[in-house]
Amino acid sequence: MMLRAVTVRTVFFCVLWWMLTGGSLYGWITGLITIGLAVALSVRLHPPGRVHIRVTGIPVFFIFFLVKSVKGGIQVAAMALRPRLNLHPDVLEIRLRLPHEPEQIFLASILNLLPGTLSAGLEGNRLQLHVLDSRMPMEQEVRNAEAHVACLFGTELQ
Repeated sequence: MMLRAVTVRTVFFCVLWWMLTGGSLYGWITGLITIGLAVALSVRLHPPGRVHIRVTGIPVFFIFFLVKSVKGGIQVAAMALRPRLNLHPDVLEIRLRLPHEPEQIFLASILNLLPGTLSAGLEGNRLQLHVLDSRMPMEQEVRNAEAHVACLFGTELQ
């Protein structure tokens, strides 16, 4: 069980590192050290058996995250290039439907990596999310991300 957990987490962190570095090969020396530390820390904080990531869900989640990152980056760039910045920043409070704390923390962390959003707090099942423009359908975006996280972890939304 430990070997499977370490393997899955190593693959996950490798894919995450690859995404964060844009596929560059130059950062892999630092990446391997970082990935090793992240795997060790994740095993220490969440021993195998408590959190299950479905290996088959990783490619689907990866594609979802990649598409959302590119789309979000284009939206933020378009906002920044407008002659007049017409933003309506706000902090939204969204009740999460993910049942377990590790999944909620993962969702909050993923939302931090998407352009235009920043997780400002997580208390119980309530997420405070800072957004650049409150007129955008952010709750729908969070629900979509939440569904993908639930699929990745193999859990049902409440």
